[in-house]
Amino acid sequence: MKLLVLTQVVDKNDSFLGFFHTWVEVFAKNFEYITVICLKEGVHNLPENVQVLSLGKEQGVSRFTYLKRFYSYIWKYHREYDAVYVHMNQEYVLLGGWLWRLMGKRVTMWRNHFAGSFLTDTASLFCHKVFCTSHYSYTAKYKKTVFMPVGVPEDKFFPSESESIPSSILSFVRISPSKKIEQLIEALELLKKKGVAFTATICGDATMELKDYEAKLHKQVKDLGLENQVLFRSGVLYEEAPKLYHEHEISVNQSPSGMYDKTLFEAMLCGKLVLSCNENLRGEIDDMFLFNENDVTGLADKLTYLLALKGEERSMQGKQLAKYAKDNHSLSHLAVRMRKELDTM
Repeated sequence: MKLLVLTQVVDKNDSFLGFFHTWVEVFAKNFEYITVICLKEGVHNLPENVQVLSLGKEQGVSRFTYLKRFYSYIWKYHREYDAVYVHMNQEYVLLGGWLWRLMGKRVTMWRNHFAGSFLTDTASLFCHKVFCTSHYSYTAKYKKTVFMPVGVPEDKFFPSESESIPSSILSFVRISPSKKIEQLIEALELLKKKGVAFTATICGDATMELKDYEAKLHKQVKDLGLENQVLFRSGVLYEEAPKLYHEHEISVNQSPSGMYDKTLFEAMLCGKLVLSCNENLRGEIDDMFLFNENDVTGLADKLTYLLALKGEERSMQGKQLAKYAKDNHSLSHLAVRMRKELDTM
């Protein structure tokens, strides 16, 4: 089968979407040929059976040029794909879904987010299948929805013998209000008041539109007197992410259940303890790693408990989490499932 993939960015050095380069690499092992249309093309080193076509954001072209290139590509190369896989951006389906349907192509969309609208519903009408990972995603309601593994490469994220910084906490996120980083900072203040020893790293970048939110986080840390315990760090390249996890003992994620952040499973595969409010994990992992959404006190209490775990117990729990992530959410598992789902449409 030959596949057309549409995504935002193909760039292994992109701090937000660098992971998708690895996805295409692994998908290429399961398909005869892959054509990728992206909004922005950057650094990539993909297999010979993958071609990348850019709409031109890296060249600073106009939106009209984006649109012109989009229709040109999907028609010019229509004999080079049997099925369409749109990653996250429903706009591509809204623009091209009618044409793909007329051409007899199998159309799918991956969209995993708690928010959605009538535009999402409209895009879904053009799709044969909709993929997501969270049972709390907006797209979970469709009869055509298929729940998939998160897709973390187990050959990049795995336990290391290197020592972590003692009592260290990591929040590796895109700097955005949806990630509720301010709640973690509030919980860290509670830890300090209780006399719990810790250091925390908040690692990630904010888009230009969210620089004010990022500044508020910095001010919050300063106002609460946490400057000696909390370090802000710019986002790292995808290839450097495993080292970041290995430097910390606990990885915390406050994203709501409608999102299923891959960073949770990257940390697990690295053998790290995680702390999440994601209800998709309820019954899947031990409750010691879960707190209730928006419960700052509960978050602080769980952090206190995990920070107190002894080395042997921490290691055993980390191994169990790594096994869960590998068995259920590896990228190799996702790629095989994706091929199977496309074959059965």
